[in-house]
Amino acid sequence: MTRPVSLWSLFWIFFRIACTSFGGFMALISVVENVIVERKKLMKHHDMLDGISLASILPGPVAVNLVVYVGYRLHGGLGALVSAVAAILPAFVFIVVLAYAYFRWGDIPAVSRLFLGFIPAVVAVIVAAAWNMSRKSIPGWREAALAAVAAGVLLGVGGFFSTVGIIVGAGVVGWLWFRHDLPTPVKGAPAGARKKRKRKDKSFKRRLDVRALFLAGAPFTAVPVWQLDPGILLKLFLVFAGMSVMLFGGGYVFIPIIQEIVVGGHRWVTQKEFIDGVAMSQVTPGPIMVSAAFIGYKVAGLAGALAATVGIFTPPALVMLASARVLERIKRSAAIKAALRGVRPAVIGMIFAAAVVVGKTAAPVWLSGAIFAAALFALLRLRLEAVWIIPTAGLLGLLLY
Repeated sequence: MTRPVSLWSLFWIFFRIACTSFGGFMALISVVENVIVERKKLMKHHDMLDGISLASILPGPVAVNLVVYVGYRLHGGLGALVSAVAAILPAFVFIVVLAYAYFRWGDIPAVSRLFLGFIPAVVAVIVAAAWNMSRKSIPGWREAALAAVAAGVLLGVGGFFSTVGIIVGAGVVGWLWFRHDLPTPVKGAPAGARKKRKRKDKSFKRRLDVRALFLAGAPFTAVPVWQLDPGILLKLFLVFAGMSVMLFGGGYVFIPIIQEIVVGGHRWVTQKEFIDGVAMSQVTPGPIMVSAAFIGYKVAGLAGALAATVGIFTPPALVMLASARVLERIKRSAAIKAALRGVRPAVIGMIFAAAVVVGKTAAPVWLSGAIFAAALFALLRLRLEAVWIIPTAGLLGLLLY
């Protein structure tokens, strides 16, 4: 059972997380797990793993999908909206500022040493998240085997279809292995117990209220009226919304799709501008898909950046919201419970594999190992928040690499 959380608390939690989530979607997921599950105790490990599993097989950015799921679990539809806005806002502001400077003054020098420090700290965050999850979801050899196989497949094969295959396969194996381990439900529960259960179920059936519409439209009120061109804004929104529902397998799959459409098709940006925009999205916190804001800014200024960003994130968020509602209903099934018991350790194995993949991009010097070890110690033993560790690691990289 999740604890109630205010909308302001949700916004502040995810805004702080997003400000320091450098290193790709798995870094953001790991920090979310660290804050929501480990530190604030707002959700259980198994609920977070269910959200990661669902986010991995739906279209759109996995990390933002997970944020939508967590926000929905904690405060219904409006909580999902507030959480998603908070998670995207820092990256959006960064990319708009960089786009303004880029199109006004030209190329921006890369701050590579800063990010050399980020990478080993991000690996430590991912490892710590996987370790904390494994203590609850890997109690025996069967779960450990599922985790190991999932990590091996992801490292050896990789790709979206491998991810889907791991989740589906682990679900089938979980059903075969664990369906007889579940307690038999007691028939004829007292009426009072049924009513109590129904009241609990209602906590997961909150609906998006009218305030959400005002909140979703609030950013547009900051754009001067004379900058608005409804035709081009609608086109930007529809083009990016259409691409978003074709995006399976993470933000990097998005790059060739958007390149073909915005460079070769609509010619909104040149090839060089597109590459530079993707590079800028890599030096900002948050999802790589925020590069849509860079393209939208080139086409129609701040209003265009907003239209492209809303377009690329909204359809997958709605799909995730609908799927989360369904998941809460079907999780009461004994067969689904058994399947999820197999999926959860597989997801943990995939997170460990992600740590290996990210770790390969770190500079092969002793300082990378030292930053990783110090960050892991701070996370697991000192219980420090990742929002302090990652910036510190970046500063060390800037000074010492």
